[in-house]
Amino acid sequence: MNAHQDHGLRPSIPSPLTEIEDARFTRRGIRLLLKRDDLIHQALPGNKWRKLAPNLTAAADRTLVTFGGAYSNHLRAAAAAGRLLGFRTVGFVRGDELTGRPLNPSLAQCAADGMRLHFIDRSTYRQVTDPLVLDEVLAGAALTGPVHIVPEGGSNTLGVTGCLPLGTELRGRADVVGVACGTGGTLAGLAAGLAPGQRAIGVAVLRGGFLSAEVARLQQEAFGGPRGEWHVEDGFHCGGYARSTPELEAFAADFEDRHGLPVERLYVAKMLLALTSLAERGAFRPGTRIAAVITGRREP
Repeated sequence: MNAHQDHGLRPSIPSPLTEIEDARFTRRGIRLLLKRDDLIHQALPGNKWRKLAPNLTAAADRTLVTFGGAYSNHLRAAAAAGRLLGFRTVGFVRGDELTGRPLNPSLAQCAADGMRLHFIDRSTYRQVTDPLVLDEVLAGAALTGPVHIVPEGGSNTLGVTGCLPLGTELRGRADVVGVACGTGGTLAGLAAGLAPGQRAIGVAVLRGGFLSAEVARLQQEAFGGPRGEWHVEDGFHCGGYARSTPELEAFAADFEDRHGLPVERLYVAKMLLALTSLAERGAFRPGTRIAAVITGRREP
């Protein structure tokens, strides 16, 4: 980590933990705290820093190759890291139908930060975990020299271990920790870092019901077996990744009004909605301290 700090990244670690008053929790005797991982770094906020930092070390003197959708926060963070640290980045973007269109603001920022973008069709994208398919994709991009490959969302073994300190920072400070869950890496590392008696809730932001198995797989690869107490809530994806509902929009706007905190919609809003709904259903005992991990910022 010091090497990255020397190059100007200087993350703010540990991130602040602040308590807020919210009647939906306090009237049930529950304390709500916000773990402000969104304040870790301006260009690499939240779990993007935690998952990328160890991968940046591994990518020294290599081209960092990674994957994501057209609005991927992970791609933006990887591109920003490449610009700040002065190494090459290549991003494979899901959806060949995007080829030839003007870049959206997220991808335009990736390109401005020096990331080479390659668009691949969705069928191929789903198979890039197959080594043969991956070799074909890399060959098609005419990459030269050594590469360090980071999967979508940064959820590899290095990314998972990078999230372990998130759990250790919360030891003794919360009973339940909620975090949005897209690829499973943050939850896998967070849960491993918590102390006995603490538990983590991963709120799935996409449909499919596969994340529990994915978190278990990531913990097996990173730690040799299951670690910590955790489970995935699958009922708050609001239609799937990047999907929303009037209820979610109204909830997020109300939370912003109550607490003056801009709420990122793809991940954070769904996590906060889940914790609030569970509290109102009586899922937490009076006296419970809940820490909600704010993993990203809402862009202006």
